[in-house]
Amino acid sequence: MTEDQILRALETIIADIVDQDSVTLTKDSTADDVDGWNSMAHVRILVATEKHFGVRFDTREIGSLDDVGVLVDLIAAKLRD
Repeated sequence: MTEDQILRALETIIADIVDQDSVTLTKDSTADDVDGWNSMAHVRILVATEKHFGVRFDTREIGSLDDVGVLVDLIAAKLRD
């Protein structure tokens, strides 16, 4: 799966969680850039992302998620393993 495919899937996941018709993300996007992406939505986004991609994040990885790009890179690395 390419990084662009991961990013597009995250747009769908996040839009569903924050109840938006669509969300446009870049690798530089943060929670502050998306209406409705608060701390509760963040937890739901991570759980939905784990389920969608069949991956698991540990506490250290979750703490390092500064922007969407870090999340995309983390998912890509886990899918390669």
